[in-house]
Amino acid sequence: MSQLSVDTAHHVITDIQAYHADKKDNQYLQDIVNRLKPRLHHSGLLWQNCVADTGYSSGENYAFLEQVNLQSFIPPHGTYKGGPKGFIYNDQEDHYVCPQGKSIPFKKVFKDYRTQTLKKEYRGSSKLCNGCPIASQCLGKSAKEKKFSVTYYREEYERNNARVHSKQGRFMKRKRQSTVEPVFGTLTQFMGLRKINTIGIQQANKVMHLAAMAYNLKKYVKFTQKLAKSKAKALGFVFFEITALTKGIGSYIPPFKKQYSTLIF
Repeated sequence: MSQLSVDTAHHVITDIQAYHADKKDNQYLQDIVNRLKPRLHHSGLLWQNCVADTGYSSGENYAFLEQVNLQSFIPPHGTYKGGPKGFIYNDQEDHYVCPQGKSIPFKKVFKDYRTQTLKKEYRGSSKLCNGCPIASQCLGKSAKEKKFSVTYYREEYERNNARVHSKQGRFMKRKRQSTVEPVFGTLTQFMGLRKINTIGIQQANKVMHLAAMAYNLKKYVKFTQKLAKSKAKALGFVFFEITALTKGIGSYIPPFKKQYSTLIF
């Protein structure tokens, strides 16, 4: 399994790593960030936003990115609802209010043995639901009390979701699609990464790093060519400035575009 990060400013590969395919994408995000963030900082690059697809979504990742001062723009899985339908969450007292106005209190924090993620359990007493007109619909056939679990990182989910659905979040989604997908296509179609015929994770890493180096070198060559042309234009602009000043015309300063750096997975 290959994990890749790309800079939005120039579509440069900033990190690539081979991993075993026995885990999900979201289980590798923290390792990527811990390896990449110090290297970017050492190079004088400021990393502010982390954009990734739904495969990297998890409450643990949202909380981790907040701890390292990175804004996440990662759409949640479709299974995330933030609580049962029709129930309203009271964040001050940490309980849910059912459609009939009854409070379902918080009981405990536990680890889901299937997903190995932290969750919070909310459970009401059997007396709470006695005589409720919608008890059969809400509890089902056999349950006597309302009981459900919600992710431990509900607040982190909600903050991330607000960013994802904002104007900036929609921009980031388009940016990811136009940035990382072409890089993946180039690596698989032209750099030999469609299939890696090596044995062992270390050898696979060598192949991936060589492909990334070749890709970045091609980017660098194109950049230096553009830089040389821009310098020639700059010389022409300086000549125009000198000529204009000698003729009393004045000077003209062209506007500069503001650039920012975002890492995309």
